[in-house]
Parts: sequence; C-alpha cells; structure tokens
Amino acid sequence: MKAQSMTRKSPFKGSGKNDVWFAGACLIALVVWGLASHADAQDAERPRWSANGAVASDYVFRGVSQTEEDVAVSAGLDLTNGPFYAGAWASNVSFAGDDDTGIEADLYTGVRPEFAGFNWDFGVVGYLYDEPGALDYDYVELKAAASRAVGPATVGAAVYWSPDFFGATEDEATYVEANAAFSPADRWTVSGALGRQFVSSDLDYTTWNLGAAFALTDTLAIDVRYHDTDEHDFGDAYGGRAVASLKATF
Repeated sequence: MKAQSMTRKSPFKGSGKNDVWFAGACLIALVVWGLASHADAQDAERPRWSANGAVASDYVFRGVSQTEEDVAVSAGLDLTNGPFYAGAWASNVSFAGDDDTGIEADLYTGVRPEFAGFNWDFGVVGYLYDEPGALDYDYVELKAAASRAVGPATVGAAVYWSPDFFGATEDEATYVEANAAFSPADRWTVSGALGRQFVSSDLDYTTWNLGAAFALTDTLAIDVRYHDTDEHDFGDAYGGRAVASLKATF
C-alpha cells in the first residue's frame, strides 16, 4: 500500500524482489514474443497505441492518499496487440514529513486471454519513485484478475502479490479485491470495489470505494468516487474522502 506510515528505513533485502523481477522478466519476454508473433500472423490486428491523461482532486491508491489530499496530474501510454499489452503511467505524489519524493512511474505488461467464460488478466507491475537515497520505495507486484458479465453488470476479482513491499523491504504483501460495475443509463457507469491489503508486518487494512462516471464525449469522462479504509488510526492518508477526476483517452 503506498503510504507514508508504512515506510521503514532498512537495508535492501534482495532475494524476494529479485525473484519477482525474474518472474516479471519472463512475463515481459513472453509478451514481447506474443506481440511479435501476433503481428506476424496474417489475420492479426495491427498493434494499437493509446494514451491517457487525467486531473484529480487526490491520487488515492487502495484507499490511501498518495498526494496528501492535493491535486494529482497523471498521464499514460499503452500498447496492445491481441491479448498482449504493455504500458507506462506516471503521476505526481507527495508523502508526509520531510520526504522529497515527487514522482511515481509505473511500468506494466501482461496478457489478457478469454477462456471458461471469463476475461483474465495476468501481468506484472513495477512501481518506481524518485525517492531519497535512504529509502526503498520501488517494488514489483504480480497480478492475476478475472471478470465476467452477469446480467447487466460486470463482476470481477483480482490478486496482487509482492515479496518486497513499498518502503518496507522485509515485508511480503498481498492485495485481494472484488469489484463490480454496471451502466444504469447511456454514458453512465456505476462501480465499486472492496479490497483487503495484507502486509506481513501486521499493517493490514480493508478498503472500499463507490462512485459513478459520466462520459462527456467518446474520449472524455468525469468520475466522482468515495474512498475509505477501516484504519484511520494509521494516519490522515487512510481517512474517508471524495475524489473527483477528469480523464481523457486518445
């Protein structure tokens, strides 16, 4: 959970993180091979690039503010080819105290197959920070997710796992989430999620969010959402908050 109250200054512990980097490298190699082979197929789609940008009243990640409840500006770039994808995303961040960290950059890749009536997503995500040298914020997560349509709604679940979590180099962490979305009217989407962050240092917490999005145009949407956790004692960043965002996709 990327939050300042979790941060501990400690020596780098490389074994777990290296294992995930190795697994991530294998997945990246698979995706690159898949992108290339898919592009070579006669009936293959052309690789498709897309970009996105957003302005939000706060950057909330798993219920926790990453900008001390200040405005966040983000942008991303994605490449897809059939079920394979890769991308990058970045946002400003701001943590409490004398922490000078100001930028988070995420790199991710994976594959989204369809089978057994579900849409699957298997991937790896790397979270990178312009952190002070004494801290160890960078970490990697492996991801597995599934979703399917149930009547007018879409329901899903996801699991993320890291052996060497944000700012806590000796902590293994797992995040599990159930989510749902449906469209009650044209251009409207109502969605929510319930998640649990498990951290081996006994800093677990539950988080949830509920909100609605309205498509202003085919490429521009506004989202208003309420986030909260069950551990307000961890700090102000864990408190309940409403967040409004405007996102453009190209």
